[in-house]
Parts: sequence; C-alpha cells; structure tokens
Amino acid sequence: MRRALAGLTTRGRSFVAAGATAIVCAFVLGERDLLRAGVLVLALPLICTWVVSRTRYRLACARRLEPPRLPVGHESRAELRLENVSRLPSGLLMVEDRVPFALGGRPRFVIDRIEPRGSRELSYRIRSDVRGRFRVGPLTVRLADPFGMVELVRSFSLTDTLTVTPAIVPLPSGRLAGAWAGGGDSLARTVSTAGEDDIAPREYRHGDDLRRVHWRSTARRGELMVRREEQHWQSRGTLFLDTRSLAHRGEGPGATFEQAVSATASVGVHLGRMGMALRLVTDAGEKLAPTADYAGEFEGLLLDSLAVARPGDGAALDRGLAALVGGSGRDGDGLVVAVFGRLTPEEARAVASVRRGTAACVAVLVDPAAADAAADPRVPSPRRPDAPGVPDARREVPGIEAARVLRGSGWRVVAVRTAVELAAAWGVVSEPDGFGFGRAGEHGGGAGGGVGGSVSGDVGGGSTA
Repeated sequence: MRRALAGLTTRGRSFVAAGATAIVCAFVLGERDLLRAGVLVLALPLICTWVVSRTRYRLACARRLEPPRLPVGHESRAELRLENVSRLPSGLLMVEDRVPFALGGRPRFVIDRIEPRGSRELSYRIRSDVRGRFRVGPLTVRLADPFGMVELVRSFSLTDTLTVTPAIVPLPSGRLAGAWAGGGDSLARTVSTAGEDDIAPREYRHGDDLRRVHWRSTARRGELMVRREEQHWQSRGTLFLDTRSLAHRGEGPGATFEQAVSATASVGVHLGRMGMALRLVTDAGEKLAPTADYAGEFEGLLLDSLAVARPGDGAALDRGLAALVGGSGRDGDGLVVAVFGRLTPEEARAVASVRRGTAACVAVLVDPAAADAAADPRVPSPRRPDAPGVPDARREVPGIEAARVLRGSGWRVVAVRTAVELAAAWGVVSEPDGFGFGRAGEHGGGAGGGVGGSVSGDVGGGSTA
C-alpha cells in the first residue's frame, strides 16, 4: 500500500489534498454536507490506490532487434511482444521501452486491455548517427486506474544489445599487386606433376570428379580417395589503426578519428571478403588475431571491435609497431594496410622501418591538411620538388613530408579527407609505384601512377584528368 500511495499522480494527490481540506473546513465551519463531499473526494484516490495495489497481473515480455548489428545512419526495428499469462484481464497499461539518448526518445504505447492468455505486438524504429554498443531495455509497464489517480511502474529484466558499426564504404574489386606474395587461399597452385606417388590424396567428397579417384590409395585405405590437385595457401594481412587522440582532429561524425575507423572497417571488410586472413593492430597492440573462418567470423569481430573504438591517450606508436612486426611472417611478406591520422616525418620513419622483404604495405593518411595542400598544384611533390612562388612553410606540409618518407621506403601512400574518398583512391592502389592524394570527383594518373582512383593535384606525378 505504501508503494501504491507513492505512485499517486498529480491528479490523485490533488484529490487527496482537496478532500482533506474539505474535511478540516467542515469541522471548523460545522458543515455536514461539506464533510460528506470531502470524504467522497478523499476516498476516490484511496480506493483507486487499493484496487491497483491488489492487481496481480502476470505479464511476459519478448523483444527482438532486426537487425541487431547495423552501420551508422541505418535503422533497426525493435519488435515487442507483451503477453498476459494470468487468468484475469489487464487494465489500462502504459508501456515504455528504455533506450539510450543516442538512439532517440523513449517509445511509449498505451494498451487499453489484454485479455487472459492474450498478447499484443508492438514495434518501433531506432536509429543512431554515432557508432557504439547500446543497451535497449528493460521494458517498463505502468499500471493505472481508469480515473488516472495512481500509476505503478513494473519493470522487466530483459535487455538486448544493439551494435552500431562504422560506416562501410564499398571499395572497387581487384587485388593489390604483391599483396598475395607468399600464398593465398584464393590462389591455387599445383602440388606435383611428376607422378601419382607425389600426390597427396584425400577422402572423396560429394561432387568430386570421379576422374580424380586415386585407386592405389583407395585400395590401401579401403575407402574412396581422390587426388589433391590443388593446395590452398593462406593469404594473410594486417590492419593497423592509429587511435592516438593527438593524431586526430575534430569531434563528432566528421572527426578524422571517425573517418579513420570507417576507412579501417571498409578495408577490412573488403579484404576479408576477398579471402584474406586478417588481424587488427592498434597503437596499443594487437586487438584481434586471425580466425579460421575469416570470411565471416572475423568480419563480425572486426566491426564489433571498431564499433567501440575510442581515441587513446598514448603518444607513441612503439607498442603498435612492435606488434605489427611481431605478427609478420618470417619474410615479412604479409599485406599491411595502416590507417593514420596526422603523421609527423619522425613517426613516418618509424613506420617505414616496419616493411620487410617483399611485403606490400599501404598507408592511408586521413589528413585533411595534407589532402588540401596536395590539391594546390604549387605545392611540391616527390616528382616535382620545386614549386616556384610558394613559401617554404607551405612546401613542408607535415602530411606530405610523411608521405614522401613512407613512399621512399616502398610504401604505397594515399591521403584522404574522408572515408568516402577512399573508394576513389583505392582504384589504383594496386599499382606498384602508386602514390597520391585522394580527392572526390577527380582522377589522377600518368607516368608515376597515383594511389587512388581520385588524385588531387600533381602530387603523384602525371596529369590530372
């Protein structure tokens, strides 16, 4: 009863105050009719409170998010099923589902009545413009009387998790030149052509060509065996994300850190669907190791990890670069795609030392200053070091200088302002001498070849079309 009295609405409290005042005035003035009216006004909210407190509804709730994981800016649909499992019909119910502020306002529904063993299905849409992992729920039910005198709140314990992943930019198809050196699962090579004795047989599988049956092994093992004509290598690669807050600028969805996370997710999804075993490394160390089912499982793990990525307080790349080198093959022939923010020439030299042997290394610089400076044809490029009429301060743009250092060590470099520009810039990353600065709506090429389907200015060498 105490809990029910605490649930009195403003209307109920007003009735209680008015009834008590009328009763006191009736005793002071000696008005018997006023006393009757005061008792009636006071009794109404108290009776409603008693009735609601005696209510014993048994409700069951189920929630489903479709989909439970979605990119930034997309909508998910939450479907609720509220069931009355008691033998009594419910009264007026006000249902509210708790959602974080980033997903919008709390959805509310009014249900007039649920018959015994009956159910009601509710749905609403949620949308987030920021990535993250959000808890949806629990569902709260407000029990109210027909007069609106009292409300009791009952809460379920069921909650669900909605994961909002970074925006994915589709990248053009095609593989990077040199990225598959050392083997790849999408590439097959012949094991032996010298004779049957050198062929490694395996068990017959439904759909195998009967002409590949290896009869000698079949007779020896007592089961049908076929020649293993192809052996799949495992192509490997590493994604590196610079999460240092000092390397990024801005806040909100347009910040360079958010664009770097989106670029990392786009490259990871693209390469993973091409059949590459990837791992994720940040400046703090290795975050995700390669999985056996890299085409599906790793993609989900990568998106979940990047959904909650936050800028770090670290100032150096030492730990991340050590993890990057430690996970490379013996010959250093794995693909490395590193996404940085603003990179100084000193940091670029440390990054450049990571490349070993025939490794294919690509650096994506999410640096608006470098991309904008590269758009000016007067700014010097590695192939055109002289730029008459440009002050020395403008010639030494840190991003461009860092790109020169990386390219001089065999890295392929592309600078973009946003992750969207990466789609155009990725088009010519496959060129062995690729170097350029991405810019939406333009395309660079020529003798030197630019990294990016869009290259601003003459930084990569060649003309701009």
